[in-house]
Amino acid sequence: MEFQHGAIVFASLAVDALALGAHWIYDTGQIDAQIGRVDTLRAPLPTSFHKTKTRGDLTHYGDQTVVLLNALAESGGFSVDVFARMWRNLFAADYNGYRDHATKETLKQFEAGRPVADIGSSSSDLGGAARIAPLVYFYQNNMDALLAAVRQQTAMTHRNPDVIDSAVFFAQVTAGVLRGKEPMVALQDVARLSFDRPPFKQWISEGLGSHGRDTRAAIGQFGQACDVSAGFPGVVHLIAKYQDNPRDGLVENVMAGGDSAARGLLAGMVFGAYSGIDAVAHEWVSDLNSRGAIEHFLEQMGHPPADDMG
Repeated sequence: MEFQHGAIVFASLAVDALALGAHWIYDTGQIDAQIGRVDTLRAPLPTSFHKTKTRGDLTHYGDQTVVLLNALAESGGFSVDVFARMWRNLFAADYNGYRDHATKETLKQFEAGRPVADIGSSSSDLGGAARIAPLVYFYQNNMDALLAAVRQQTAMTHRNPDVIDSAVFFAQVTAGVLRGKEPMVALQDVARLSFDRPPFKQWISEGLGSHGRDTRAAIGQFGQACDVSAGFPGVVHLIAKYQDNPRDGLVENVMAGGDSAARGLLAGMVFGAYSGIDAVAHEWVSDLNSRGAIEHFLEQMGHPPADDMG
């Protein structure tokens, strides 16, 4: 299958596009009745927060992920100033998408002339941590640079410590998978070595403990909403339950409702690291409207720099 170059980026973004049609619908009965099983890319409903989007588009999370990829390609590495400039340009007056609370708060700080290090919102939404696939791809061989970049990109819009640490957690897990570990092994190793503390110890335990449960029931119990306290254990559940059957898991994530895009961006990244682009359906990738731009930025970026981890 094509798209193996940068597979974790393509997989993460393809799952965001998959989530678009039912994103932020909390009534799973409505998803069943008005959309059906979301195993292919769908346009949003006319009542959606994303009603200006069409089939194959990305949510505002995915759009920001592409901006991050563009910033890496332009700079040959992560520059928070370049990312901030491109991010601000994305959300200019002609942006064809939704601006959430974190975005509006960050833009307000930008317009007030505050330094980039201080413009991040107070939002506790997992979405701020979900954009990191381009960074993990580029810095997969340099953990120190990866984690520094992950923290900076997340804090630029979300200064909540749990959101920043969540980005670090899933970056470390994905890097471990890229280096040959199974997702569950990588997740448990990172949990034991770096996150054996509240609230992460509880979130990880809850997510792992739910692996035998129906996904709708598990995510319904954690909470379908955007907050990191709900989304984090939901992502752990998806990894634990579906590491060997990722496509079904990514569909079930959307069918569980709520903020399926944030959960999916992270789970798709991990599954892409494990199974390559075969973690997702070919059509989810080939029908991305931003596919050409993603390919261009990956080609411009080149392959990840040599291993600096030793």
